[in-house]
Amino acid sequence: MHVRRLELVDFRSYERVGVDFDAGVSVLVGANGVGKTNLVEALGYVGTLASHRVATDAPLVRAGAASAVIRCAVVHEGRELLVELEIVPGRANRARLGRSPARRPRDVLGALRLVLFAPEDLELVRGDPAERRRYLDDLLVTRLPRYAGVRADYERVVRQRNALLRTAYLARKVGGSRGDLSTLDVWDTHLAQHGAELLAGRLELVAALGPHVTKAYDAVAFGRGAAAVTYRSSLESASLPDRAALEEALRAALEQARPGEIERGVTLVGPHRDDLALSLGELPAKGYASHGESWSFALALRLAAYDLLRADGIEPVLVLDDVFAELDAGRRGRLAELVGQASQLLVTCAVADDVPAGLGGARYEVSEGEVRRVE
Repeated sequence: MHVRRLELVDFRSYERVGVDFDAGVSVLVGANGVGKTNLVEALGYVGTLASHRVATDAPLVRAGAASAVIRCAVVHEGRELLVELEIVPGRANRARLGRSPARRPRDVLGALRLVLFAPEDLELVRGDPAERRRYLDDLLVTRLPRYAGVRADYERVVRQRNALLRTAYLARKVGGSRGDLSTLDVWDTHLAQHGAELLAGRLELVAALGPHVTKAYDAVAFGRGAAAVTYRSSLESASLPDRAALEEALRAALEQARPGEIERGVTLVGPHRDDLALSLGELPAKGYASHGESWSFALALRLAAYDLLRADGIEPVLVLDDVFAELDAGRRGRLAELVGQASQLLVTCAVADDVPAGLGGARYEVSEGEVRRVE
């Protein structure tokens, strides 16, 4: 799989730009702030329907414009597919596949399989559990696009259930009444159903991902430490991806947690409370890993995702956004060896010399609002 062409209209800093790519290595070089990351952010959006930099769509639209458009021509097994996304802040986005309207934007998921590593990924190791949950769910959807619907359904149920609990909490605080919780049992049923499906998917994913993380960290860190990942659930019995058993366990946990949820006005049980535990040897990576070890672990998580998708028979596009500048010479060279044979590798950098000489391929010069191929 590779991206043949990317076109942007009113996306971030670009009024209009088009870039043609080849399979293999492409390096985008330009000063900080000229729009290199905006290009790969657009590709990441096609792959996940979200930005790796911001939580909402509004910043993706160029100042003064009403909407932004991303067009991406993807070649897979000799066939080309055009994906078009129109981003309209405050309204539903629109999507087209092969020039035909898609019923929902998430129907384009799977058209572009992409793994993106960026400086923000350091938060996978040092940040809150939400960062690691997003990593898992994005990879789950990339691997099996049907989970986009499962994820959306679960998040909708949690929002609705939280709204109900919050309304009852405020009513109690103001008037002393318990509030209307008559529909809470219905939301418990929905949460258990959708939560069990999402949790089972995550457990299966982590089981498949674990060996790849260990292998990738060993390669990046030159054998200095053993990395491992473990799924940490709010359910004590969440160890096997048995959907029926997980659903029953969620129901029981919700029943047990209900007094506390009513008291606090928030849902305390479910996959939205879980975490992906990262460890180096016997110690947790968060709080114990050095700066270099944290970078190596974050990189290992992305390389593991890439290797897992390849093992599934999917050859994803690999993107390294301003990564080499953050690594020492040894890690730069080792990373270049690991990724050099990718079917398509897109690299951004401010200084061309930061990219190891072993990574040949096309070079692009990025300036304000323009992208020009130079070799």
